[in-house]
Amino acid sequence: MEELQNRIASQFPQATFEAGEYLLVNIDDAHWHALAAYLRDNERFDYLISIVGQDWNDAFGCVYYLTNTFTRVILSVKVTTTDRENPMLHSVSDLWAVAGIYEREVYDFYGIIFINNPDMRRIFLRADWNGHPLRKDYDASPEANPVPTENEETDDTTVAYVENEKGEIVKEERVVFAPEEFVVNIGPQHPATHGVLRLRTSLDGEFIKKIDLYLGYVHRGIEKLCEGLAYPQMLHFADRLDYLSAHQNRHCFCLCIEKALGLEVPRRAQVIRVIMDELMRISSHMLFAGTFCMDLGATTMLFYTLREREKILNIFERTCGARMTYHYNVIGGVAQDLHPDFVKDVKAFLPEMRKSLKEYHTLFTGNVITEQRMIGVGPLSREDAISYGISGPSGRASGWANDIRKTHPYSIYSELDFEQVVRTDGDSFGRWMVRMDEVLESIKIIEQLIDNIPEGEICAPTPKVMKLPAGHWFQQVEASRGAIGFYIESDGGTTPVRVKINSPCFPLAGIVDHLTRGAKIADLITIGGSLDYVVPDIDR
Repeated sequence: MEELQNRIASQFPQATFEAGEYLLVNIDDAHWHALAAYLRDNERFDYLISIVGQDWNDAFGCVYYLTNTFTRVILSVKVTTTDRENPMLHSVSDLWAVAGIYEREVYDFYGIIFINNPDMRRIFLRADWNGHPLRKDYDASPEANPVPTENEETDDTTVAYVENEKGEIVKEERVVFAPEEFVVNIGPQHPATHGVLRLRTSLDGEFIKKIDLYLGYVHRGIEKLCEGLAYPQMLHFADRLDYLSAHQNRHCFCLCIEKALGLEVPRRAQVIRVIMDELMRISSHMLFAGTFCMDLGATTMLFYTLREREKILNIFERTCGARMTYHYNVIGGVAQDLHPDFVKDVKAFLPEMRKSLKEYHTLFTGNVITEQRMIGVGPLSREDAISYGISGPSGRASGWANDIRKTHPYSIYSELDFEQVVRTDGDSFGRWMVRMDEVLESIKIIEQLIDNIPEGEICAPTPKVMKLPAGHWFQQVEASRGAIGFYIESDGGTTPVRVKINSPCFPLAGIVDHLTRGAKIADLITIGGSLDYVVPDIDR
């Protein structure tokens, strides 16, 4: 990292640096875009993990997390502005495609305008929303923000703030859909959108010309709520993000806090966490398989995959007392020890799961209609997968080896023998096959651990009043749909200054327009199902 810091300093003498978990580069906005281009093109930081918008009271700004997918080095960059009335930063959406929606999210909740971003509309809140809720001075009273009772007006225009040759910022109005276009709504109440997701779709006959994504129908405000809660109180939100990755999400949140506290988790708890994570992954992939097949008309498959998922939920219920939101991981370990029948039940389930996978392939994968509906549909290149931030199975189907368990191992994953499933198909069929093959790898991981769960404590002692030291931390784990990340900034108190949840499903929804242009409406159902996004994970 010292060599990287020296190279950046030689190119950008304006930059200052802070040591920490990852090297942090401070840069003024005037030089930010040039630094971003240098990092991407010269230092090969081709993956923009996250943009964390923040209000530090004396300044607005963003912390950017970047990864070099070749060396796997992570770097953070901090860019600020002291203009609270009209905060502006330069966009990097021309360098990383995923920045387009990340910047819109920051604008929505902080009001920071990104110069040269072609679409500066809100992405979660209504267009007529008053204020920006994650600002520290936001007035959330009913008087300042009465709950609207009328339907939101749909506007087919957007604005962009463009820097001209003279360096002046010019506001431009742009058209989203022209008046002569035939635009239909797919969602938000449509079973194939897998949640309350609205896709305004411009059609030419059966062919898709453009999709405009509407989010924000869930509105739980988790990141805002966390600012007023103690650290143990925040954990239950993690189960409710992507509820099909509940164990993994909560594992990530706990790891981030444990890292900040310097807490060592007992070995028994670490092994239990990994087993639970992999059972969760199998359970999630089973529901994906069943609902995806049902979307394509193969209704029978849903009953097959729910059969296996129910067995996993029974195992979870005996230990955790719940079948969906488990509340099992806690800071320092796990909440309670395993049920006496846990090992027996898991060992009985694993061979049944192997046998069932063969049934799935016989029934569905090799079906000629299946192949016609999936092969070559929604192709995604490796370069686009990285630029759009498509992690998890959907990115690995495009040849991008992005499994956090391998690239940035956590817990005990570095000790385990398993393969990272990577294919080069890049289409809907490849995304299906990656998940099916990942089930086998999860079985392999569990088989290595189930007879080797050590004795000992299940949770490390933690202080009754938990305070994180002043600073910021970022942790990722491999959830069922990709890399979920938790960012925590602390001022040393009992509540965080900022919690940012980096959702793997947000980019998955954001790439639907890119993948479906020129495809047919029926292909939209295939492509959306193959991406396997979960809407509550998007709207945090």
